[in-house]
Amino acid sequence: MPDTTTLKPGTITRADGPIIHATGLPFAQMYELVEVGLQRLIGEITKIEGEHVVIQVYENTAGVRPGWPVYPTGGPMSLSLGPGLIGGIFDGIQRPLDKIFALTGVYVKRGEKIPPLDDKKKWDFTPRARKGDRVSGGKIIGVAPETKPIEHRIMVPPGVAGEIIDIVPPGAYTIKDVIARVQTSAGIRELTFVQRWPARSPRPYAERLRPNTPLITGQRIIDTFFPIAKGGAAAIPGGFGTGKTMTQHSLAKWCDADIIVYIGCGERGNEMTEVLIEFPKLVDPRTGRSLTERTVLVANTSNMPVAAREVSIYTGITIAEYYRDMGYDVAVMADSTSRWAEALRELSSRLEEMPVEEGFPAYLPSNLASFYERGGRVKTSDGGEASISIVGSVSPMGGDFSEPVTQHTKRFIRCFWALDTDLANARHYPAINWMTSYSEYADDIADWWRTHAAEWNEMRYEALGIMQKEDKLQQIVKLVGPDVLPDSQRLVLFIAELMKDAFLQQNAFDEYDMYCSPEKQMTILRCILMLWRRGGAVIAEGAPLRSVRDLPCVQAILRAKTAIRNEDSATLKQLLADVDKQLAQLEGAKK
Repeated sequence: MPDTTTLKPGTITRADGPIIHATGLPFAQMYELVEVGLQRLIGEITKIEGEHVVIQVYENTAGVRPGWPVYPTGGPMSLSLGPGLIGGIFDGIQRPLDKIFALTGVYVKRGEKIPPLDDKKKWDFTPRARKGDRVSGGKIIGVAPETKPIEHRIMVPPGVAGEIIDIVPPGAYTIKDVIARVQTSAGIRELTFVQRWPARSPRPYAERLRPNTPLITGQRIIDTFFPIAKGGAAAIPGGFGTGKTMTQHSLAKWCDADIIVYIGCGERGNEMTEVLIEFPKLVDPRTGRSLTERTVLVANTSNMPVAAREVSIYTGITIAEYYRDMGYDVAVMADSTSRWAEALRELSSRLEEMPVEEGFPAYLPSNLASFYERGGRVKTSDGGEASISIVGSVSPMGGDFSEPVTQHTKRFIRCFWALDTDLANARHYPAINWMTSYSEYADDIADWWRTHAAEWNEMRYEALGIMQKEDKLQQIVKLVGPDVLPDSQRLVLFIAELMKDAFLQQNAFDEYDMYCSPEKQMTILRCILMLWRRGGAVIAEGAPLRSVRDLPCVQAILRAKTAIRNEDSATLKQLLADVDKQLAQLEGAKK
């Protein structure tokens, strides 16, 4: 590859929306970053035929005309990775939207190029390596506090290996300052706080590990019925108004990941506004500080250029990999992959590629795979363990789960939280349908749960069994009504209704119910299942259903989710004891 200073600009031959055709670029490479037109709009080469190239531009191309220049850069689209990402708001190509707003107002000017990281701010650096140490890519050589809860770990960039010949003492430095020099086989490499990494290329790690620890979300139907592991991948499909974005907001707020990367990909601007307004006000239950101090936002809303939407999920996952390499557990929320797929479809049609299912390009499955497979639990190059958990929402037209994006997504994820329109219309949230959802991580994380709640797996299967029985009985009830059923079957309906109201339904705006700890989840479920088992035995001996239904503990179970604090172990134990006592009295009265 020649020196980039010797590269001559090409010439635009055709402009078709965000797709630009150009010639005169003999050294062009696939996915090379270029600057298009007089305003030097940022674009990326997606097709090469000799000296003729096709470019997708990440900005508004209105007014761009044939004959204008195209400037090659000699490298791929890369991100700046360093201190200052946490708490930042970036668009799909990592332009800092908060800084742009402060300088130019609510509109992003075309060709705007503001550094994503503040090169004036000084960071307190503490070295962890010494002169003479042998280092390689991923080795942590120092730390700098980025926010109160997050320690930024300065790493040797991937592909660099050698001996440290110089490292600065503790002190305050900007991201431009050289903090270490490494003697490599190719010469001396100067290291700063910042790394550059291609957005479309996965970052390396030492070893891939089996996901064996649950990502605790505080949502009962997820943690107990359909859990996701740290390093797992999940999808939330659902029609309009079923609560996809709200569910992802809840996961981002309360899951026990160290860092959240939230990607607003093609969604409405008011939904991202809600995130921007809510997150600074929310108190992180783990640190007692603002949630933004461990969150990175990538915002590419529906009114922003479609090409930048396509690259935004790669921007988000690359930032997540960077913090994973430091040893953190990262959760990525992609909202929504359907809007991303629609961007692929639009760009593909302008490229005149052959469409397949519903107009989507043939490479839709491979692109989905390239995103979801960048998650996982790994051993880092520095020897630690870390993970990236990915939760992608899917917005199928008309709630049709047979459409291509949902079907292809199911091939690459192991956790499927299907949102139900009927549940949403009934104001049952989260509107996750327990009959069509599934999780393949339950067996992987069973050992972790055995150390916290030994009977978790057995209770989970028993509760799901009750809900399946109730679903079958509902077919009969619709025909003849519940009154003709024997009490043993009416008990199934009663317990299932109690399960829905007291356990599966959760209020995201209630102080006590917005997050439910594993201990509280298990206590409520134990109470319900105790009522099921022992109440069923009493009914089998001839007692009427009302003797079970009218027990005072039933109302106590219903109130528990909103009346008992997560940390109030004494009250939770008392609830379980009260249920046991009242059932014992019922059993004694029957005898």
